[in-house]
Amino acid sequence: MDLSPRKASSNPDGNIQPVTRTSPRASRLTQWRLSLSGWFRRRLSLPSLLSKLTVPYALLTLVLTAISIFVLTRLVTSSIRERFMNQLYEAGRVASDGIVLQEAKHLEDMRIMSYTIGVAEALIQKDVEKLETLLLPIVLNNRVQILSLIDLEGVELLTLTLDQKSGQYTRTGGGDFSTYPEVEKILQGIVDQEGDKYAGLWQTPEGMALMTASPVLHSNGQLVGVLVVGTDLDSLTSDLKARALADIILLDREGNRLATTLAPDQNGYEALDESARLQAAHPSSQLHLLSLYRRGYQMVYAPLILRNEKVGWLGVLLPDQFVVSTEATSRTSLSLMFTFGTLMILLVGRLLAINISRPILWLKKMAEDVAKGNFQQTIQFQRSDEVGELANSFNLMTLQLHERTDEANRLLEESIQRNQELAEINTRLRDMQMQLVRSEKLAAIGQLTAGIVHDVKNPLAAIQGMTDILRNDSSLSGEARQDIGIIHTSAIKATKIVTDLLKFARQTPPQLKSQDLRETVYASLYLNRYIIRKANVKLIVDIADQPFIALYDAVQLEQVFINLIQNAVQAMPHGGYLKVILSKENSCARLVFIDTGGGIPPDNLKRIFDPFYTTKVNGTGLGLSTSYGIITSHHGEIQVQSEVGRGTRFTIHLPLGTTASSYPTDSNREGCG
Repeated sequence: MDLSPRKASSNPDGNIQPVTRTSPRASRLTQWRLSLSGWFRRRLSLPSLLSKLTVPYALLTLVLTAISIFVLTRLVTSSIRERFMNQLYEAGRVASDGIVLQEAKHLEDMRIMSYTIGVAEALIQKDVEKLETLLLPIVLNNRVQILSLIDLEGVELLTLTLDQKSGQYTRTGGGDFSTYPEVEKILQGIVDQEGDKYAGLWQTPEGMALMTASPVLHSNGQLVGVLVVGTDLDSLTSDLKARALADIILLDREGNRLATTLAPDQNGYEALDESARLQAAHPSSQLHLLSLYRRGYQMVYAPLILRNEKVGWLGVLLPDQFVVSTEATSRTSLSLMFTFGTLMILLVGRLLAINISRPILWLKKMAEDVAKGNFQQTIQFQRSDEVGELANSFNLMTLQLHERTDEANRLLEESIQRNQELAEINTRLRDMQMQLVRSEKLAAIGQLTAGIVHDVKNPLAAIQGMTDILRNDSSLSGEARQDIGIIHTSAIKATKIVTDLLKFARQTPPQLKSQDLRETVYASLYLNRYIIRKANVKLIVDIADQPFIALYDAVQLEQVFINLIQNAVQAMPHGGYLKVILSKENSCARLVFIDTGGGIPPDNLKRIFDPFYTTKVNGTGLGLSTSYGIITSHHGEIQVQSEVGRGTRFTIHLPLGTTASSYPTDSNREGCG
C-alpha cells in the first residue's frame, strides 16, 4: 500500500479530491512538450511583441494621415473654388454697375449740354456751326465719345465722334435718325415710367455703341430737337474689364456677340459664340465652362439692363488655371507636411515600442531560467515606470520561490495534517449536498403541483369546448341549453382560476437588473392606454425629472403596475381620475396609484392581499397576493389606503441602488416604507 503523502485539489463542484504527486518521469515529459511547442512557435515565425506594438500603430497612423490629407485637401479646394465663384459673381456685379454708371454719365453730360445757353435756339435755327461752338468744349472736357444733335424731322444736324486711334473728333451730318426707337419716342412725345430719356444699343459706322437720347426743350417747354450721347462698346468693355478685373462679353437678346475684351483664339470665337447661343436659348445663371487659348475659362451671364428693360446679356469670364494650380500646390504642401509628420510619429512610435518590448523580452528570458529551476536570477535595470515595478515584482518572486523551496519539506510534513482537515471539510460538503438534494425535492414537488394544475386545465378545456358546441345544438331544449351555458361559464371561471393558480405556484426569483424605474412605469401606462381611454378615465402622471436607478425585474414589476392600473380602472366604471406619482423618499423610490373609484370597505381592506380573496364577480383573488409577493421579493413594501366613496391609494416603496447591498437588511429596515 502506498502511504506517501498526497496533495488535494478542488473540482468544479466544490468537492475536495486527492491528487497524486507527479513522478519525475511525468515532469520530464511535460518539459519536453513545452520545449517542443516553443520550437514550433519559433519556426512558424509568430509575430513578436515589437511587431504587435508597431504594426497596428503604423497602420492607424497611415490611415489617419491619408484621411486627413483627403479631408483638408477637399476643404482647401472648396474654399478656393468658393473664393473663385465669389470673385466671378463680384466681377459681374461690378460690370453691371459700370454700365449703369456709364448710362448715368450720359445723362449727366446731356443735362449739361441741354441747359447750355443758346443750344435750343441753335437747334431751332439748325445752326450747326453754333452748335459745335457751344458743345465742343463740353465734349472735350467730359471725354464724350459720340454726340449727335437731331432736329424735329429726325435729321442728323451734327455728330461728333472720337477716333480712338488719333484722339481727334470727326464731324458728320445729314443722316436719318428717325428710325431709331429711342429718337422716335422722343419726337412723338412719349413718356414712360422712367421718364422722357431713352437708352439703347445702336449700330454706328464705327461699330456698336451704347446710346442715350434726351429731348432738348426751349425755355417755353417746347420740344426743339433731340440730343444723343454714346459710348463705343469696345471702349466700354475695356473700361469694364479694368473695373471688374475680368474679361467681358456683351450679347444682344438673340445671343449675338456685340463686343468682347477677348481676342479670337485659333478657332476664332466658336466656343464663345456657342456659349452665347446656349445662353440665349436657355437663359441661366449657372456657370459656363469654356476652353480658350488652350486654357480653361469659367463664365457667368447676367441680364444687360437699360432703363429697367433687358436688351441683351452681360458675360464675365475668368480663367480657372489659378484654381487648379492652387489646388495642386495645396495638395502637394499638405502631402509633404503630413508625410513628414507621419514619419516622425512612426519614428517616435518605434522608439516607444522598443522601450516597452525590450524589458519584457528580458523578463521572458529570466522567466525561462526560473522555470528551469535557477532561482538566483535577478533583473538589474532600474526604471520608475510600470515595467520597473514588474521587474521588482519578478525579483521578489524569485526570492520568494527560493525561500519556498527551502520550506518544501516542512510543508510536506504539514500536508498530512491538512489532508485530515480536508477530510472533515469533505464531510461538511456532503452534508450541504444532502441539503441541496432536499431543496431539489421541494422544487420537484412544486413542479408536480404545476403539472397537476396543467393536467386539470386540459379537461376543463374539453368541457369548455363541448359545452360551447352543445349550446348551439337546436335539438336540445331551452332549459338544457341554459344548463349547458351555466356549465360552460363555470368551466371558463375554473380555467381562469387554475391559470392564476399556476402563475401563483410558479413564482420565480426576480431576474435583477440595474435599470430606470421610470421606463417600467411608462411602459405599464402605455400598455393600458386603451382601457384607460375606453373607460373615460383621465390619467395624471407626476414623475420627477430624475433617474430612478434600481435593481429589479422589469417583467415582474410591470405585472404589479398593470394589475394596479387595471384594478383602478375597473373601480371607476363611470369614469374618473387616475393619478400616478413617482418620487424619491430617502434612499427609496415611492410610487403611488390614486383612483377616484368607490373605495374598499374597512372589513375587506384587511384581506385584499390574501390569496383567493376577491370582491369581483370574475376575479380569482390572486392578483394582489401575487403583487404582494413580487414587491416583497424585491425587498420593498406595498401599502393600501381607501375610503368608501372617495377612492383608493396604493403606495409602493422600492429600494434604489445598483447593487444588492442597497437592499435593506433584517438589521436595517429603515429607509423604505
